[in-house]
Amino acid sequence: MKLDQARPISLLLARIAIGAIFIVHGLEKLNERGVGGTIDYFDSLGIPLAVVAAPAVLLLEVVGGAAVILGAGLPIVGVMLAVDMMGAIFFVQGPKGWKASELCLSLLVGSLVLAFSGGGALAVDKLWMNRKRSTAAS
Repeated sequence: MKLDQARPISLLLARIAIGAIFIVHGLEKLNERGVGGTIDYFDSLGIPLAVVAAPAVLLLEVVGGAAVILGAGLPIVGVMLAVDMMGAIFFVQGPKGWKASELCLSLLVGSLVLAFSGGGALAVDKLWMNRKRSTAAS
């Protein structure tokens, strides 16, 4: 298999793994704490505007994770998820040390890679752009 043939598959696998991790973590917060409990938790960590940040993070991690898997809106969603992980590193994991921050750092970098890679040929973004181009050419 040539590199050009492997790239879409490797980006798809990365999207599935990264998106699934975000979905699982978002649902975990929602199921274990609920929105109110997550707001209280964020507030206890000193996260600014916890009443806004907590629901936004829950929504971003679940819906954004699904968008990453589909490869939809990757430039925006990928950057937003990277910012989410910056917050997780700064407020939650970073104070605990390097080991605690490894997953967040990996997700941050992976989200940026997907944001700026276009997600590959098997991404909804790419399929939509190809359809848009073919319609414009007609």
